[in-house]
Amino acid sequence: MKRYLAEMVGTAVLVLMGCGTAAALNCSISDTASVVGTAMAFGLAVVAMAYTIGGISGCHINPAITLGCLLTKRIGVKDACMYMIFQVIGAFIGSAILAILVSQISYAGTETGANTLQSNVSVMGGLVAEIVFTCVFVLVVLGTTDSKKGAGNLAGLAIGLSLILVHLACIRITGTSVNPARSIAPAVFAGGEALSQVWIFILGPFVGAAIAAGIWKVIGCDCGEKK
Repeated sequence: MKRYLAEMVGTAVLVLMGCGTAAALNCSISDTASVVGTAMAFGLAVVAMAYTIGGISGCHINPAITLGCLLTKRIGVKDACMYMIFQVIGAFIGSAILAILVSQISYAGTETGANTLQSNVSVMGGLVAEIVFTCVFVLVVLGTTDSKKGAGNLAGLAIGLSLILVHLACIRITGTSVNPARSIAPAVFAGGEALSQVWIFILGPFVGAAIAAGIWKVIGCDCGEKK
């Protein structure tokens, strides 16, 4: 149970800090500084949680990562399902705290950090972006946390930095999800367009994670290698 609670707490912190920064900076594609700041917030939140709960649950705090670990047989079906449930619960906790804060503080723009497609981005374009960038992110996670080939204690740092990179590349397309839990809760609080588009930020990351798992099975497998 401690592992599930750790995932809940970690996801709550990720959503609160990441989406909270987007709200505080009034993140907009026309403001480069706010884009960079929001990207850094999500990445730093992952680094912080990786070194806080990594030893307890592995610090997935993302259903897409959990799916990647399931498909590469690093976690069982029961634990994977429970991880995802508690990640979503954590995301709602983080969003609820943010909603309380913004009700007491006058923010000029984005108040929930919900993902939406930018005005010049098609549904297919947004879906492809989420698939591609989630694939990259989950592949980094699978590689750096591999028990034999991974980065050891530096894995958390590498994962956080890769999330910053992914945000910088994708935030002006979809606002960057690569994490279904991170998108579901803010969309519910935001409603409207964010809620109608949330399926993109669920399907895209899951497909991307599955592709990443397939890639890692090929390039990370020792099968056929000379010893």
